[in-house]
Amino acid sequence: MLYFPTLISIIEVLLVTVPVLLTVAYVTVAERKTMASMQRRLGPNIVGYYGLLQAFADALKLLLKEYVSPTQANLALFFLGPVITLIFSLLGYLVIPYGPGLSLNDFNLGILYMLAVSSLSTYGILLAGWSANSKYAFLGSLRSTAQLISYELILSSAILLVVMLTGSLNLTVNIEAQRAIWFIIPLFPVFIIFFIGSVAETNRAPFDLAEAESELVSGFMTEHAAVIFVFFFLAEYASIVLICILTSILFLGGYLYDYLPSLFFLIQYFDFEYYINNLHSESYFSDPLIEGLLYGLTLGIKSCVMIFVFIWVRASFPRIRFDQLMSFCWTILLPIVIAFVILVPCILYSFEIIPSNIALL
Repeated sequence: MLYFPTLISIIEVLLVTVPVLLTVAYVTVAERKTMASMQRRLGPNIVGYYGLLQAFADALKLLLKEYVSPTQANLALFFLGPVITLIFSLLGYLVIPYGPGLSLNDFNLGILYMLAVSSLSTYGILLAGWSANSKYAFLGSLRSTAQLISYELILSSAILLVVMLTGSLNLTVNIEAQRAIWFIIPLFPVFIIFFIGSVAETNRAPFDLAEAESELVSGFMTEHAAVIFVFFFLAEYASIVLICILTSILFLGGYLYDYLPSLFFLIQYFDFEYYINNLHSESYFSDPLIEGLLYGLTLGIKSCVMIFVFIWVRASFPRIRFDQLMSFCWTILLPIVIAFVILVPCILYSFEIIPSNIALL
């Protein structure tokens, strides 16, 4: 009987981790197809129907490749770096609420936990770049570390502004506080700053200076190949999906489905008579399964929109220089976000709408 809670915990972790890894696989296919469409190309369309199995073909190719490790590398840290990066990229999904009460651990410091976990993944990149004993990998890891530390300040300050409106570090509380209005409307400039910081935090183009192929071959991943490279690849896209989910939670209402009138119209358009007859009855929405599916579908749609915007930005903007990237963070974004940190509490105090949790401090 002592093993029963442990077994339940393992099943819960697998129920979250396996769909995340499958989502990561299909995000890579979606990115290639979307960028191909934007650039008037076909993209992957051979492996599987419409190219849907291309990600699994790529994974199989990398798993079957012969691994060659550098002779002068510190092998223990060389293998440990990608593993650390992947583990901390996946640990952030622990506190994501997919619905009211639908999370692995819904504790009160969920936002602080996500910031801490995302910070720790920097160590994996630094270890991997340093241990490879390659100047390209080392320069890439230094760039990445400086970039991540700098833009984490922007991200945490933007999140602080959202917390000022809710008075809680709990992700579920932040979602439920948006039943009246999504925070993207009163905090639209903060949302833009948060999005720019998210792109830089995930090492995505045009801020992928840590992996600049034209300068550093492949950055901190230069010496990694085969299975170890898969860890970095999965970690990068898992971080993208996680930051898009976090953006949906903080600014787009998370799992709240406020577009039900549109859903009613679609159902009526497709003439599902049974659902039309039961649509407005309380029993329809009191069904936990239907309600849970609606919550999960809502969060998924919002996150997919944000992932598309990530891909759109990559296909649209050219890569900038590293000094421009750091200057943009410290001389432009940081003063703006500090100004908002001063302005928002003043507005809340003036209208006497400071959340009770903060007002009691």
